[in-house]
Amino acid sequence: MKESYNWIFGQLPYAEPFLFVEEILNINDKGVEGAYQFSSDADFYKGHFKNNPVTPGVILTECCAQIGLVCLGIYLLGEKTILENIGIGMSSSEMEFLLPVFPGERVKVVSELVYFRFQKLKCEVKMYNEDDKLVCKGILAGMIGVANE
Repeated sequence: MKESYNWIFGQLPYAEPFLFVEEILNINDKGVEGAYQFSSDADFYKGHFKNNPVTPGVILTECCAQIGLVCLGIYLLGEKTILENIGIGMSSSEMEFLLPVFPGERVKVVSELVYFRFQKLKCEVKMYNEDDKLVCKGILAGMIGVANE
């Protein structure tokens, strides 16, 4: 029986149209795998590129960060942690883009923990398309701490 990770979705600080996590396939103390399907009618496709829309690299990076950093960070903090006063922010990114992602495509993000200490989470992320081809890869880091009240 597959474990439910629905509690993580309730803690995510995102909502449509800026939520890029649909499914958590697997998660543990060493990493996370999740998936997202880009809606073919997303607003950013209207202007990127006019007659041949492609998912912008910044959106691919955001998808990797939401699945690979934020979902993993929430999991590592634990189900009983209340995140109402927690601030989450990306502190660094280094991404390499290898293939385009077109409207309507489903991607899978695989994230491996590099370290989590002193409120900083660092991960190696990879995104794959439906043909299991590597779309992009990189190193992302973020901070998790108590937000100002």
